[in-house]
Amino acid sequence: MKVPFAIVCAALLSLAGVCGCAVPRVPATMPEPRPLGRDLPVFEPVPIAENAPAPEGMPVGGVLTLREAMAQAMLHNPDLAAFAWEVRAREARVLQAGRPPNPAAGILAEDFAASAAPRSSAVQPQLSLQLSQLVELGGKRAARQSLAARERDVAAWDFEGARIDTLTRVARAFVDILVAQRGLLLAEESTGLANEVHQSVTARVEAGAVSPIEATKAEVTAAAVQVEVDRARLALDAARSGLAGLMGQGQAVFSAVTGDLDTVPDVPALEDLRDRVSLTPELARWAAEIAQRAAVVTLEEAKRTPDVTVTAGYRRFTETGSNALAVGAAIPLPLFDRNTDAVEEAKSRLAKSHAQQLAAEARVAMALAEAYRALSTARAELTALQTLVIPGAQQTFDAVSEGYRLGRFGYLEVLDAQRTLVGYRSQHLRALADFHKAVADVERLIGAPLDRR
Repeated sequence: MKVPFAIVCAALLSLAGVCGCAVPRVPATMPEPRPLGRDLPVFEPVPIAENAPAPEGMPVGGVLTLREAMAQAMLHNPDLAAFAWEVRAREARVLQAGRPPNPAAGILAEDFAASAAPRSSAVQPQLSLQLSQLVELGGKRAARQSLAARERDVAAWDFEGARIDTLTRVARAFVDILVAQRGLLLAEESTGLANEVHQSVTARVEAGAVSPIEATKAEVTAAAVQVEVDRARLALDAARSGLAGLMGQGQAVFSAVTGDLDTVPDVPALEDLRDRVSLTPELARWAAEIAQRAAVVTLEEAKRTPDVTVTAGYRRFTETGSNALAVGAAIPLPLFDRNTDAVEEAKSRLAKSHAQQLAAEARVAMALAEAYRALSTARAELTALQTLVIPGAQQTFDAVSEGYRLGRFGYLEVLDAQRTLVGYRSQHLRALADFHKAVADVERLIGAPLDRR
């Protein structure tokens, strides 16, 4: 009985679907965003059409707030966008890992050289069409897809960590600009003080009360203060460029930033911060990392089960003009390789992940203690400067300046009082910068605003 060729082809195609072509879905398990900046929109890894409008940026010449700067960075920071695209790539890998192996088609011509033999010869050319399908056993496909899903989870935690880091970098850069703006004002105020002293010295020189050398000294001091003004302007330009880069801008299009630099909140107890440190992605991600290592162990153990290759074929006998089907199966013999060493390697890396988790916990605890020390030190320094040091230095400068005009003090006393006042003001500004940057560092470590109740 001859088997029709169409029926043979249908049978071979049915064999290809024995293992099933449906891709099992693994639900996405994106981590819940940490409280810090949770309400800000984040870059979405969606391909942009060629004719799509460019994303809206900051208006040119505007005054920027911290929240606006963070929002722009969340949408346009290139480093953060790279992490988002990696998460999207891992999502595609999850789907790809669930695909079954493709069937293999082949053709075999046997006894081809016998085609020149007489028709009555027992050896005649034969043509075989074959279709083979690898049947994965031991749950390999499910284990492979589970591993891809765990790798996606790790990438999602890396994205969350990059989001928190970007917010921290923006906060620190924003503080740099606020401090640079205040530093420029302070330098200009110092110039004003130096000019006032210079005018007082000039008046006394003209009155013949002091030597003209004091006027020269006062003029030199005023010129030196002007140099500080120029340096402060350059520092402000550099700080603005740094923040613009974090927001994905080639250059700063904003004119200035506005924020409350003088507000210094109370510092929570270190024990309270330690209770909240588990929110940091640096620690929270290790649960996903360990799950990913465990998935590798499961996959390597599944590879110890041999797979079966099922083959079906169609053969044409030219000497009789008939057709026939052929079926077969092949399975590797695990005589030399049972994947034992790969399983042991995966288990060792799983144990390594547990050790790395403990190391990360110790590292975060040390970083929190250091950031808390900087926070507390800056807070104490600010209290002393604001309540006692700067008011005292201001009173001293005012008294010495008035006494100089009355001839009670010399120029050196005035110059010393001026330098002392300017120095303490600069120290106060540095302490403000240290405090707010320490707040940003602590917030990164706890994954939440410092003043959250």
